[in-house]
Amino acid sequence: MSIILDNVSYVYGQNEGYIKQALKDINLVIGKNEFIGLIGHTGSGKSTMTQILNGLLVPTTGNMYFEGLDTKEKNFNKKELRQKVGLVFQYPEHQLFETTVFKDVCFGPKNMGLSQKECELRAFEALTMVGFDSELFYQSPFELSGGQKRRVAIAGVMKPEYIVLDEPTAGLDPVGRDEILGMIKEVHEKTQNTIVLVSHSMEDVAKYVDRIVVMNDGRLTFDDTPQNVFSHYKELEKIGLAAPKITYIMNDLKKRGFDVKTDALTIEEGIAEITERLQEKGIF
Repeated sequence: MSIILDNVSYVYGQNEGYIKQALKDINLVIGKNEFIGLIGHTGSGKSTMTQILNGLLVPTTGNMYFEGLDTKEKNFNKKELRQKVGLVFQYPEHQLFETTVFKDVCFGPKNMGLSQKECELRAFEALTMVGFDSELFYQSPFELSGGQKRRVAIAGVMKPEYIVLDEPTAGLDPVGRDEILGMIKEVHEKTQNTIVLVSHSMEDVAKYVDRIVVMNDGRLTFDDTPQNVFSHYKELEKIGLAAPKITYIMNDLKKRGFDVKTDALTIEEGIAEITERLQEKGIF
C-alpha cells in the first residue's frame, strides 16, 4: 500500500481575510520501505506537505489516499492514520511533555488503548532501537541534550509504518548530526518502514536517501534518484538550492578535461572515482 497525493493544493487564510497558497497541484506517491528526502528553500511548501501526510491538515483541493482510503471521507479514521504516519517536528521540545523519558515514549501506545505492560514493552523496544542510554530512561526529557531529545522524539513514533522527520538534525553539531542520521538509517534498514526526511543539507540528503522530492513555490519540481536530481544542479541553484559540494568538484574536473563520472554523491564516492581514473592512466 502507499500514500497518494492526487492533485493536492492547500491554501492558508481563506477565512481570515488573506490567502497564501502553500501547495499547488501536487501529485506524489510514497510507497513502502522508501527513504525519501524532501528538500526546498524556506516557504517552498515542505512543512505544509508533512502536516498533510500526518493528517494535521486536510487538502483544500485534491485528495490524499492512505492505503486506498480517501482521507477526506467522513468515516476516515484520522487517529489510525496518525498511528501509522508518525511526525517528528523540527524542535523535539514541541512534542516532549511527560515527567520522564520513559513516560513520554509510553504516551503513544497508551493513546492507542494498549495495556500498561504493552506500552512499557513498546517504549523499551523503541528507546533501545534508537540507541538511547537506559540510565536516562527515568530522567526528565527537558534535561537532555539536543541529540538525546531527538532520539526520544523519534522513539515516540517508532511503530508507524511511515515516519516524517522535519529537519531532525537542526541545531546539532556535525558529530550529533551524523549520529542521528546514522541511527535513522539503521532503524529504517531494520524495520523496513518508510522515512521522509526534510532537510536543508544536500550532503545529508545525498548520503542517506534513495529518492529526492524537490519543492519550489508550492510545486513539485523534481522527483527522482539523488544522482538524477543533482545532475540538474544549475536548475536547483535557480530556485535557491544547491547540490552537494562533490557534485561541483566532479563537474569542474570534467570541464577541465579529466574524464570522470559526475554522479558521485559523497566525498568518498568522488575519491573512489578519481582514484580509478588515475589508475587507468597509470598515474596512481
